[in-house]
Amino acid sequence: MSLSASCESVSQKRTVSNLLAGRVLKRLKQEDGQQLQEATIQLLGQQQNLCSLLREVGNPDLCNIFRPQTGEQKESKGNSCAMAGSLLVCELRRQSLQLGVPMAVLAVKMLLERLMEITGTEAEKEEEDRRRGLLTCSQRVQLCVLLESSKQLLSQGVFCPKLLWQEYRKDQRSPKLEVVYNFHLYNILTLKYILESDDGVRMWLVYQLKALCGWTLPEGEEETRQVQLKVLSTVLGVLVENGFERNHEPAAADKRISLLCCSVLDDMLFWLLDTVEKSPMLKTAGTGAELWMQMFDASLCGGSASEDALRCFFTHSLTHTLTYKPRLTVSDAITLQSEWTFAKASRLVTCLFRKLAVIFSVEQLLCHLQQVLETHEVNWKLVLCFLSTVLVYNPCAQPSLRELLSRLLTSAFEGYDLENMITAFLLARQGALEGASIFPSYSEWFKMSFGGGSGYHAASKKSLVFLLKFLSDLVPFEPPQYLKVHILHPPFVPLKHRSLLMEYISLAKTRLADLKESVEDMGLYEHVSGAGITSVQPQCQAVQDVEKAVALFASTGRISPTVMEASIFRRPYFLTRFLPALLTPRVLPVKPDTRMSFIEVLKKADKIPAAQYSSYVESCQKLRQQDCSAVCLDTNDDPLEILKIQLQEFKQLLVEGNDGEMSAQLSRISHTLSVIFPACPDELIGLSVIKLNTNSPPSPELHVKVVNMILRNFCQCMLDASRANPPNKQSLWASRFVSALLGEPQLLSSLIHRLWDLFHNQGSSLSAAHLLGLAAFVVHLHNTMSHGPLVQLVPPILPEPVPVGEALSSALVCSTHSNMLFCVRLCVAAVCYGMCRGDSLPQQQQQDLILSSFYKKLLYLIPRLLPEARRASITASSPVSEYQEENLPGLWSSATDTNSTWSKTAWHLWRHPAFSQLGDIPQYQLLFSDWLANELRVQRSEDALSDPERQEYQQWACLELYLPRPEERGGCGGDMRSLCSHLLNAIMDQHLGKQNLAKLDHSVSEKGTCLPDILSRLQELIYEMEVTDLCGSCRSTVDVCDFLFEFVSERCSSTVTSASPSISTELSLQLTLNTWNRVLLALPAVLFIKVKTEGGRRTLECNKLIKHVNHHQRKVCSPAGLLSFHLTAHLLKGVLCASVRCGRAAEEVNKAWSQISLHCPLLLVSTVHWWERLSPVMLSLWHHLSDVEPLPEQLQLLTNCQKWACSLEKGQSLSPVPAASALLLAATLHHTWWGRGCNNQDSSAALNMLRAEGGTQHRQMLVFLLFLCVNDYVLALLYPQQNKYHKTRTLCTDLLCVLVDSADWLLIFKSNEQSVYQSMTMVTSDEFIQLMPWAFYSLLLHQSTELQQRAVCCPGFLHTAVRCYISLMQLFLEGHGLRPSPERSDNQILSNAKHFLLRVISQTPPAALSSSQLQSQCADLDPEVAAALSVHQDPHSLSPEMDFL
Repeated sequence: MSLSASCESVSQKRTVSNLLAGRVLKRLKQEDGQQLQEATIQLLGQQQNLCSLLREVGNPDLCNIFRPQTGEQKESKGNSCAMAGSLLVCELRRQSLQLGVPMAVLAVKMLLERLMEITGTEAEKEEEDRRRGLLTCSQRVQLCVLLESSKQLLSQGVFCPKLLWQEYRKDQRSPKLEVVYNFHLYNILTLKYILESDDGVRMWLVYQLKALCGWTLPEGEEETRQVQLKVLSTVLGVLVENGFERNHEPAAADKRISLLCCSVLDDMLFWLLDTVEKSPMLKTAGTGAELWMQMFDASLCGGSASEDALRCFFTHSLTHTLTYKPRLTVSDAITLQSEWTFAKASRLVTCLFRKLAVIFSVEQLLCHLQQVLETHEVNWKLVLCFLSTVLVYNPCAQPSLRELLSRLLTSAFEGYDLENMITAFLLARQGALEGASIFPSYSEWFKMSFGGGSGYHAASKKSLVFLLKFLSDLVPFEPPQYLKVHILHPPFVPLKHRSLLMEYISLAKTRLADLKESVEDMGLYEHVSGAGITSVQPQCQAVQDVEKAVALFASTGRISPTVMEASIFRRPYFLTRFLPALLTPRVLPVKPDTRMSFIEVLKKADKIPAAQYSSYVESCQKLRQQDCSAVCLDTNDDPLEILKIQLQEFKQLLVEGNDGEMSAQLSRISHTLSVIFPACPDELIGLSVIKLNTNSPPSPELHVKVVNMILRNFCQCMLDASRANPPNKQSLWASRFVSALLGEPQLLSSLIHRLWDLFHNQGSSLSAAHLLGLAAFVVHLHNTMSHGPLVQLVPPILPEPVPVGEALSSALVCSTHSNMLFCVRLCVAAVCYGMCRGDSLPQQQQQDLILSSFYKKLLYLIPRLLPEARRASITASSPVSEYQEENLPGLWSSATDTNSTWSKTAWHLWRHPAFSQLGDIPQYQLLFSDWLANELRVQRSEDALSDPERQEYQQWACLELYLPRPEERGGCGGDMRSLCSHLLNAIMDQHLGKQNLAKLDHSVSEKGTCLPDILSRLQELIYEMEVTDLCGSCRSTVDVCDFLFEFVSERCSSTVTSASPSISTELSLQLTLNTWNRVLLALPAVLFIKVKTEGGRRTLECNKLIKHVNHHQRKVCSPAGLLSFHLTAHLLKGVLCASVRCGRAAEEVNKAWSQISLHCPLLLVSTVHWWERLSPVMLSLWHHLSDVEPLPEQLQLLTNCQKWACSLEKGQSLSPVPAASALLLAATLHHTWWGRGCNNQDSSAALNMLRAEGGTQHRQMLVFLLFLCVNDYVLALLYPQQNKYHKTRTLCTDLLCVLVDSADWLLIFKSNEQSVYQSMTMVTSDEFIQLMPWAFYSLLLHQSTELQQRAVCCPGFLHTAVRCYISLMQLFLEGHGLRPSPERSDNQILSNAKHFLLRVISQTPPAALSSSQLQSQCADLDPEVAAALSVHQDPHSLSPEMDFL
């Protein structure tokens, strides 16, 4: 066999590589290897093709190329490559000599032929392969092997890379970018060299980058995806490194390459921006532009480029982005700005801005923005979108923007620069467009900048003119909402320049009229919009006006003057806007609400056309029949579904910890909510009070669904975040989440209503996860709204608007066991979260996160439900045990642990030092009065404690907790009186506040509270004070008496705050005293009689009791002039019981009763009235107290007087008149004749018998009796009863017939004159004393002419008649309704009294009236009567011309 044949046969079976690899395993001697090499070369030199040889050398085993290789295999491969390289070099040298061609040329030709073969440029390749942006996997492997061979040739100096690129570019006008990337990767041809050496490479590179970015990756080629990203990032890194690396003295070539790289990067950036411009809402993740945008990352292109180069590149790109196609003018920006918010911008643009800004601070970004605005023509849309992106992704950017705006305005007014001026306005408006949580509204910014005397424009008239001229130039392009801001919040203008402002306002109003946004549509109240929409709908403003008007009506009970003025001076707006918004058809409530009452008042004032009102009522009736309450939104996409998806995406972002994207997502959520809750954007800014309807939540069904979705998502997010980190290690996602919700007032109101409903009505149905989430939500809501609107509960359970945390806390009624458990679980979660979230924050910020109202709930509930907490009450200064040294995250983990119980968590919290330290802060202290209010709301039948347990708990709280606690911390400072005062106040407030309690929880008022328990505690403490004092304390029992009367006196004084009390004040006083009487009857009677010691002898002192009855009890008697039986009996019982403490009990009773008879006529009259019922009780009590001692003389006198009156009634001969006071006798006769139903004949006969007796005592007794009968007569006039009226009038007439000739009877109508009858004023109420003049004329006008004439002749009658007439006129002027008598219903008492008085004046001698003071008073009230008096006193004052009259 020949050598050639042998070689051919062998070559057909095995390749050179296999042949070489197969021989390597055998270790050869050095001489054997040399012989073998020479033989092989000789063999290959016979008719061997160089390209085929290279193919054989570079043909890898595709099955084994990615397998791990052993050390022997690696050694074999290295030897094989070295051997192959030697073969190639030998063959190249041989052919170079044979052909006379340089080896480098042959090597380049050989590599290019193999490269073309690998990359598949032949025509027979399939279409798919030719259109691929990258090589296939097999091509990539072959290329790598080829390049390895090229490195072997290059290392032996037989290969020229520059020649390779020249030849490659000749054959391939558009080489694949991956091939060039591999040249660079294997260090054969660097990209920098390619860029330097080839002028046409720029266009090729741009084309290749765009094609590679836009190439769609086939499925299943994940490795190719990594290659694609690697190619792009490597190319970008090289371009950035060579384009932006700073050299102090760059050569010309370096400048050229730098410009070329910048040019390529600019082309790619413009391509990206062109793509966004053509498809502004492009959101597909795989688009070519987005793929290139992803390369703008410090981690991707920062491997080769330095940090400085990267900063220069990002700055350069940001500048070119902001100045891209600056075709939009300033006027376009003013008009279209509301469409360029973050939520409406392309996500590609916002992502690009975010990546370009990631390595810069906010201050650097805004400074660069200012520099670009000052030196370039900009694309306003991109500029404003960039600002929105910075604000949204950097919540702390607001101060920096404020500083930038301040610099711009300062510069503008210093140099009267319009460019800085318009820039400041556009930037401020853009910030406001992103919502109140991002930047203040435009109206707020405008007021802050120009609304005061320290504004930027206030320095000079020139500055003012500059501002107004600028605003005037904006008018043709301004959206209407900004014009309305300028009109409703005009800049500060001195009075002398007011005309300049009026010119602008006139121009703005004209522009509004051109836009069909007339001034009439501006609304009645200050509802302005500076953000969010291009035009505020008049209907929206009208709705706000209606809400404001109804709110004012609810607080004042009257139509506001603004509405009344609008109904006259702005009638078009009132009829076409305001009334349609007010009369929007709805399902009317059964009980009229404030809105219905307001409509009725307007109708009665003839402000609502009859036809319009009838249509409204009819529409409301139809709605009630249809019962249609659904809310629909006219939109192509269901906003609920969009919101649901956005909330889910936010939850996923939270899990991933992507803080910036969370802020962006919240901005999108806020935009979606603005669609669901359409409202005027500045509504929240002007909103100072949110009304919380506690009876029926007014939110529509759609709003409830949205709120439930938001709360549910927040709870889920809170659980996910808490699994990873405790609250103090979490980001600010929760506060930002809640802040994003505050931009929609309707949503905020619906949220608060829903939380109230959950806490108040559905607490038992909430799971532990719900509680944790809602607790955290309330914490952030309270913190975010700390300087926001207050909440007013409707009906007004709380007297005034309160912060949202306190309002929601009032929903937690701790009245039953189940309510207490829910409340303590929620409050424990909220306080634990707030304490942990505020860990390491300043004290004030910590307090903002811990709701004081929730903390106080725990101070009340934990000791009540956990008895061990009463024994472990600690303070901030107490020693901290090892058990207490638990950190705050551990406390939160206990709260979130599903295996832990609420009691265990509450116990941990109670003993935690941070919890107890809050008790030193006044706002976190649970005052004793607050504890009592909570305790009095508990239902005894459904309490968590049994009766003995409740008694033990209340005694602990009173005696161990609050009695020793200092007063400055809400305790009693060790003073038992202070403790009893708190108990008394709480008991009385319980009665007075029962209506509010019923509004909050009907079951409490129905099933009963713990009032009997608290009253028992009061009795225990009062008894303890008494017993302690009796045992020799330095204080005597009289102190208890003084304490009780001083307490009720202070309560009454606080109720009556003015000298002329109103009806409401009188009713409050009456309610206060009625409540006090219940307390008084529950306490020992003996405590109300003071026992004093003088000269070693104890005596009774009733001064306090007498003062109390005269000053307080007298005012609230019902009927007037009579104490109740129980009160009268209790006070008499006190006198008897106290007397036994003295040496001579009967003597002390007589003295005390004598004092009472003289100074307390009301108690005397009441005792006489009830004596038939009282005498058995008093007699039994006295016998029990004094054994065999007879009844005291003064009490026996009551019985004697009663017997005397009875005998007188029966017409028996006069028995001896008891030695009693005239008032006592009169009271006995009055009760006998009136109380027993004595007929008029018997009383007349008795009077005749008394008249026969005569004497001063009998006359005084009859005058007192007349006063008591007149008091009954006034009562009959006020509360007409036919039988009672006739009986009292007849009795009064009979008494007048007896007394009319004496002047004494007139004294009962002169209450302010000193006389023996002065004590009568202490019998009845002040109101009845004021009505005595009315009774005077009413009685006299019904008497016969004869009796009237006798009365006129009585000394002092005219003086009394004039004074009574003056008092009657004053009563009429003060608004007292004076009823005429039943017989004279057609006549007015005032006119009849006047005619009677004029007749009396004419019949009375001139000397009968000498008081000029009465005449002057009549001149002010009734000139006619005054003239009659004047003529009567001095007849000669008539002029001579009048003598003929």
